[in-house]
Amino acid sequence: MNNYHTPVLLKEVIDYLQVESGEKYIDATIGGGGHTKALLEKGAVVLGVDADQDALDYVTENQKSKIKNQKLILIKGNFRDLEKIAHLNNFEPISGILFDLGVSSHQIDAAERGFSFLKQGPLDMRMDRNSQVTAEALVNLLGKGELYDLFNTFGQEPRARAISSGIVSARRVRAIQTTQELLDVIAQSYGINGELSDFTKNRIGQKVFQALRIAVNEELENIKEALPQALELLKNKGRIAVISFHSLEDAIVKKTFRDFEKKGFGEVITGKPIEAKEEERRENSRAGSAKLRVFEKK
Repeated sequence: MNNYHTPVLLKEVIDYLQVESGEKYIDATIGGGGHTKALLEKGAVVLGVDADQDALDYVTENQKSKIKNQKLILIKGNFRDLEKIAHLNNFEPISGILFDLGVSSHQIDAAERGFSFLKQGPLDMRMDRNSQVTAEALVNLLGKGELYDLFNTFGQEPRARAISSGIVSARRVRAIQTTQELLDVIAQSYGINGELSDFTKNRIGQKVFQALRIAVNEELENIKEALPQALELLKNKGRIAVISFHSLEDAIVKKTFRDFEKKGFGEVITGKPIEAKEEERRENSRAGSAKLRVFEKK
């Protein structure tokens, strides 16, 4: 199943969740199903949630027997609605829940999804294709100050002001509709002309594209809303495991888990975040920025 998306920190996730056969677990971001596959192999019963229908279709095709035997339930939805999803599917209390945040390899590789600055495609970036807001809408409708705040806050982009000004100037001529058109504006803001190498595209495009993706999918608000719901759904000694890929997500998870601990709800299991070993980093570049934090309910 891993040709769709290679799961990061797979062994660590399974170990820290202390998976027991017959117990209920939620994979709140099922993606290509790599973590879920490992949970099922341990005998877990899994509720898999994802906003992306492509991901659900892929897992459905690859886990037919587990779905038929009701070991795996798949639901299209956003994990910000976690309690509602669990209640409607009579899936509570649970022994563990995993959030694997960020964008999947499949989403990045699919040019038509618009997540990648390395591929020519529409400025989309919606994980749920039924949602109304696209990256194109944000780029063409937000004011200069709003764009600056977006790129500065969510992307920590050092040239946020110049890029915002460049976008506003460019769209006066015509709307910015593709990943390449946006990248061209970013390059001009960096004073770069001519054809761009993949290395240069990555250097100048990563933070702006990250900021737009976070905003389009309301990623930070979603995790803030979801973690208290996850805690509520857990059994005593149940665990929440969160894999994050950038500092903004990790800071939210760290603060939330500490707040849970201060309020006496349980214990932070990972004093420092768990990171991928060198071998995994070599095999999967996405693992390089991954951080795993775990909380156990009292």
